[in-house]
Amino acid sequence: MKRRTVPALGVLLFISVRATGGSAPQQDLPQALRKLFEEGVAAEKSGRLDEAEKDFQEVLRGGADLAMVHHNLGTVYQQRGDQARAIAQFREAIRLQPDYSAPHILLGASLLATNKVPEAVRELEQAVKLEPREPLARVELAKAYERANNLARMVEQYRTLRQLAPLDPEYAYQLGQAYLKLSQWCLAEIRRLDPQSARIDESLAEAYRAQGRADEAIRAFQRAARADPKLPGIHLALAQIYVAQGRKEDARREIELELILVPDSPAVKAIQERIVSEQPRP
Repeated sequence: MKRRTVPALGVLLFISVRATGGSAPQQDLPQALRKLFEEGVAAEKSGRLDEAEKDFQEVLRGGADLAMVHHNLGTVYQQRGDQARAIAQFREAIRLQPDYSAPHILLGASLLATNKVPEAVRELEQAVKLEPREPLARVELAKAYERANNLARMVEQYRTLRQLAPLDPEYAYQLGQAYLKLSQWCLAEIRRLDPQSARIDESLAEAYRAQGRADEAIRAFQRAARADPKLPGIHLALAQIYVAQGRKEDARREIELELILVPDSPAVKAIQERIVSEQPRP
């Protein structure tokens, strides 16, 4: 089954225009300018950006100095890659209507495109505050947090997106990727803080184990145990691998070592009971 990807920001520009944080265009436009604005929207949707820009600028010159007109003009510039002019228009839209979430979202995206990461984070956090159920705001905020190296908060955004749309496989995929990036960052931090940490070999062992590379996992767990003999969980993991391989005596030895560290562990006792129950009866 083909995985659906998160739509590009440009694809969602017109969805964001209709975000509930702002008024519908036809409600505030003077009747004489409404048709011109609609023609500009249609031109932008069709990719006729020069025509759209001209229409939106005429609406502004006609006296309709409204947030959604500046917003739409900003989307034209953003699609052209003219981030400076896009930013100016989104800022003006926000000045005129601070509770309009859409320009906060796209301003954040343009700021991110120009490497203004802290400013992008602030705008996107405001967008999420205004529209907590708007997926685009959270997707863009997750990107901003990643750029800011705040991976824990990036994970939070994808977790929330999963809660908002539990049947959407894309958010499940992105959440998995976010956890993977956070895990890699944590491992790099461990190496930086303590290159001799047993957790390095333990993490490597878990990766080998997940890949089905049992012998390499065993060697990595053994190195972790030598680096820190008092670290709980290592001998339990070895016992579980040995049980799966049918090496009951090796598993029993590891369980005894683990019980010294955590004598009341239910997981350890469960393995112990399994070993006993699988012993051949005389």
